[in-house]
Amino acid sequence: MLDSETVVIVSGLPRSGTSMMMKMLEAGGMMALTDEIREADPDNPKGYYEFERVKQLDKGDKEWVAEARGKVVKVISALLKHLPDTYQYKVIFMRRTIEETLRSQKKMMVRRGTDSDKVNDAQMSALFQAHLKQVEAWLAKQPNVDVLYVSYNDMLVDPTEQAEAVNEFLHGALDIEKMVGVVDPKLYRNRQAS
Repeated sequence: MLDSETVVIVSGLPRSGTSMMMKMLEAGGMMALTDEIREADPDNPKGYYEFERVKQLDKGDKEWVAEARGKVVKVISALLKHLPDTYQYKVIFMRRTIEETLRSQKKMMVRRGTDSDKVNDAQMSALFQAHLKQVEAWLAKQPNVDVLYVSYNDMLVDPTEQAEAVNEFLHGALDIEKMVGVVDPKLYRNRQAS
């Protein structure tokens, strides 16, 4: 059983499957810390599972972390280093091929009318890879953080194996069948060309 003082974090680059993992954990029996301010849309038809105050972590808004104990909350990778070091964290870090992440982000930006051509794909890929390397190095040095890396791509191929790994990481109290039921391959719309 997960310690009620531990904060479970779902993290990763934007568009890496973090919302899907949040939904899986909630279906499996975890309470999610969300505010439902950001509503579902064509880019995330099943919802974003966000808590707006998380976006203020780098500006010093950290009091809300106390509310997250025993729950799961989504924190994008760029904000992880701003979490207060006074808590124990279990971080489920979503990985997705960089090409798919870029494609998914571009489609979202086009749909929202945002300029997606300021940086080319090669530059963006290099920036993402450098960022991930930095974040993973930082995570490895934190004595109060345990990390499980989960592949979004593998999740869609074999959700049961991935859900079992997550359940074990969180001390085995989740409903794996309900977690697997959340995975919807129809939403895998930006897959890498084979």
